[in-house]
Amino acid sequence: QVQMVESGGGLVQTGGSLRLSCAASGSIFSIDAMYWYRQAPEKQRDLVASIAAIGSTNYADSVKGRFTISRDNAKKTVYLQMNSLKPEDTAVYYCNMFVRSTPISRFAFGSWGQGTQVTVSS
Repeated sequence: QVQMVESGGGLVQTGGSLRLSCAASGSIFSIDAMYWYRQAPEKQRDLVASIAAIGSTNYADSVKGRFTISRDNAKKTVYLQMNSLKPEDTAVYYCNMFVRSTPISRFAFGSWGQGTQVTVSS
């Protein structure tokens, strides 16, 4: 079982910045892509950003130019630097990773963590 633990959320004013971290633990042989999602109240969970094993990145249109995803493979950690925050960025932020537990197992998503709350005041 692979677990995700997110941290770094908080309350910030419009235009402020936060840096989220997410560490994976458990039985991990290798990690492929890493992802950040967010879920606002009464809305679906949406993909915010992803980073491939080779380092290429993709972002939702709503965060392009403001958010930056990065990874530290040795620490099994993914980061999300969020700048120029807006009230519409308010949500619980979750991470997940495509993980292989053994050399012969398939890649699969880990278990979702509790997420970290980000609140942007206007």
